Amino acid sequence: MFDNLSEKLQNIISQTRGKELTQDNMQEALREIRRALLEADVNLRVVKAFISSIKDKAEGEKVLEGVDPSQQLIKIVHDELVNLLGKEQNPLDFSGNPNIIMMLGLQGSGKTTSSAKLAVKLKKEGRNPLLVACDVYRPAAISQLQTLGREIETEVFTIPDNKDVQVIVQNAINYSRENGFNTIILDTAGRLQIDTDMMAELLLIDRIFKPNEKLLVIDAMTGQEAVNVAENFDAQLGLTGLVLTKLDGDSRGGSALSVSYCTGKPIKLTGTGEKLNALEDFYPERMATRILGMGDIVSLVERAQEVFDEKQARELEEKMSKNNFSFNDFLKMQKQMKMFGSMDQILGMLPGMNISKNDREKLSHEGDKQFKKMEVFISSMTPEERNNPDLLNTSRKKRIAKGCGMDLAELNTFLKQFEQMRMMMKGMTDMKSMFKGGMPDFSRMGNMGGLGGFKGKLGKHAMNKAMSMMRRFK
Repeated sequence: MFDNLSEKLQNIISQTRGKELTQDNMQEALREIRRALLEADVNLRVVKAFISSIKDKAEGEKVLEGVDPSQQLIKIVHDELVNLLGKEQNPLDFSGNPNIIMMLGLQGSGKTTSSAKLAVKLKKEGRNPLLVACDVYRPAAISQLQTLGREIETEVFTIPDNKDVQVIVQNAINYSRENGFNTIILDTAGRLQIDTDMMAELLLIDRIFKPNEKLLVIDAMTGQEAVNVAENFDAQLGLTGLVLTKLDGDSRGGSALSVSYCTGKPIKLTGTGEKLNALEDFYPERMATRILGMGDIVSLVERAQEVFDEKQARELEEKMSKNNFSFNDFLKMQKQMKMFGSMDQILGMLPGMNISKNDREKLSHEGDKQFKKMEVFISSMTPEERNNPDLLNTSRKKRIAKGCGMDLAELNTFLKQFEQMRMMMKGMTDMKSMFKGGMPDFSRMGNMGGLGGFKGKLGKHAMNKAMSMMRRFK
């Protein structure tokens, strides 16, 4: 997300590095920032307000002695991005028993999937959510929510053949009180465009049941239209917040920078991937630092603490100290790494990487290829071989390579790297040094991080940057 804008803003600011801020070069920088925002599909009135505010602050800013002017410009732009994105994080309102969260949006915005993702998030936070199927018009809408509910092991409330949404909501509230659900998530009906009937139904639900949260789900890839949709919904219903989906697929990010400013409503949640656990709280400060290439270490560590299992870490520590680390253990480690996110996402959250989106994607793609090759090799082994790497003699290696249809030389390279990692880990006496704060020290994993086969200048440069940054923030 924001990759094009981020790259351009960083280039603009870097051009002022080492120079004194003057009227001329400031005007040039502002022109370039304006162009970058427009190309990122940011609403025109937002661009005008943003540039005007930066100009006023820059002209009134005193150049501090010993401070690089570009750093002062970064601070000004950063502060304005934070203001644009909503100033501070706004948590969901959980008052009431049950508290009611009303999910709104046009058809295709990702409303039903976001409802399921929200249920997953709330369960992690210790709440007991109930999904309520209120879209009684779209074919298969109820069955879609029920399928998602089974996948995330969350109950879905529905009344078969009942088209009266008010009755459904009232019964859902009664059911939740009787069965210990403290949050109900209303997956309301959407349309291809805003119409009178849809809005009338939503208004009745709002006035009768007074939901704690009225969250508008917006597809970040709709661009300028997102602002119009948000303003219409807010004018009718008085939104409490916004949920932006598909941010991971939008390299421009203009809607995220526009909707909050134009509606005055906070972005509360963002969808950052297709998986049902890919819904995160939105922090304007963290997003602003990421846009300016300053990374987001806090979110990275929070994600790591959520993903990595301390019990498994202790078990691996014991196995490593005894040199009993097997291929099965390696697969467990790789599985946790996949849950952590793609290499592209991880690199995007590290400060100072200075790697373009295309290079990050290439790096991530090559890493995924290596992971898959390793999994294929291991899957072609017998259970005994997976559990005891020392059994692999020449004849077994030939059989494994033939069995998975891959080159014996590649298998030998993988086994050599695995053995190097295994011997290195044998000397590790404190597993916390690898999983400090929940985040693994990739630098201790040698070429086994899925990048062993990624040759060339890009792989070496990116990996060195990643290693040095991770060591710095341990």
